Amino acid sequence: MLITPVPRQTRIWQDPRAIALLMAASLTTMANATISPALPGLERLFGEDPNAGMLVRLLVPAPSLSVAVFAPLAGLVADGYGRRRMLLAGAILFVIAGCAGLLLPDLPTIFASRLVLGVAVALIMTAQTALIGDYFAGDDRNRLTGLQISARNFGGLVFISLAGWFAAISPRLPFAIYGIAAVFLPLMWKVIKDPSRSSPNPGAERADRSPGPSSWGFAFTLLVVLQAVTNMIFFVMPTQLSFFFTAAGYASPLMTGSALGSLMLSGGCLALLYSRIQRAVGYVGVFALGYGAMALGFLLLAVAASPSAWFVAAVGIGAGYALVSPSFLTLALKLAPIRRRGMAGGILTASVFIGQFCSPLVSTPAIASYGYEGLFCGAALIAGAMASAVALKAGATGLHAFKVRVAMASRDATERRLAPRPDCGE
Repeated sequence: MLITPVPRQTRIWQDPRAIALLMAASLTTMANATISPALPGLERLFGEDPNAGMLVRLLVPAPSLSVAVFAPLAGLVADGYGRRRMLLAGAILFVIAGCAGLLLPDLPTIFASRLVLGVAVALIMTAQTALIGDYFAGDDRNRLTGLQISARNFGGLVFISLAGWFAAISPRLPFAIYGIAAVFLPLMWKVIKDPSRSSPNPGAERADRSPGPSSWGFAFTLLVVLQAVTNMIFFVMPTQLSFFFTAAGYASPLMTGSALGSLMLSGGCLALLYSRIQRAVGYVGVFALGYGAMALGFLLLAVAASPSAWFVAAVGIGAGYALVSPSFLTLALKLAPIRRRGMAGGILTASVFIGQFCSPLVSTPAIASYGYEGLFCGAALIAGAMASAVALKAGATGLHAFKVRVAMASRDATERRLAPRPDCGE
């Protein structure tokens, strides 16, 4: 398969293919977190259900379970049969399953519709990830992955803020927001094409050379695990923040929507600068800064007692997550061979949503045992440990490189000292 890069005179955000892919990226935030402000209202609406407490909390990460199961399979299909039809089918299914919560009669059927929504997300994200690798390379790809996180965050800002207003009217009304995906379909239909496996253009650039399976598998597995843990920590915010506010005496859905909107806004703004920051500090620096910001944000949630401080904490968590997230995609696309790009995108997508689905399963018992402060302290500890591990790795790598340079300089000096000098008398 060949990469068809953006022409040099065209900025990445002006390329219609990039715009369509960014639209698809914005749907992923809408999939899970859009109904977060409505959770307390849904719990009251279906209060007669004895399992309402847990089922309501699982509505947000429910699509993640389906994504975790279907995304790797979608990756195999994308590698074998192309990306375009998968992306379009996913967008159509997204509208149908997402809006179903407006009409379904009870929590179990709404939960089932959320599982179907997850199938749609698996199709969309897997196709989108593979298409980023197919269409773009080098700096263009790095810029697009940063813009992708911005699209998710700015989309989340709009969708979650709308959901906060809608939830104040009716807890069912936020499900209508999923219909926005229908507006994106015409552009996707028009500009998204499957890249041909053989190009008539002699100037087309082949994809960057990827390592063989024996060398890329282990590093890719580490990326997948790290991304799952990162998303499990981050997803504490949309699944538990509304209940934290309610327990603290701030039960308004508007406050939850505003706080999550602040998180999305900070992440979207910082992600716009991702390519510049990555070039300045490298991937190791990006991970250290991102996890450090997340750790400080969760620590502030644990120790602060005022809404203004909680909003600052949300800003820090959103900024940190926006720094680390693009690196997973760019590193995975560098590692994966071309013929395995769809599968790699599917597995990477699955790891995001495995982490999201596991988040309430871990955080809800933690709250019951240790309270919200204990949960936030635990999240801060994990994020801080990852930041420290990255910093130590960077220090060890730098020390090793310094020792290598010293040894080479010493060797060169010794060779010069022992080298025979020319006989000036001859």
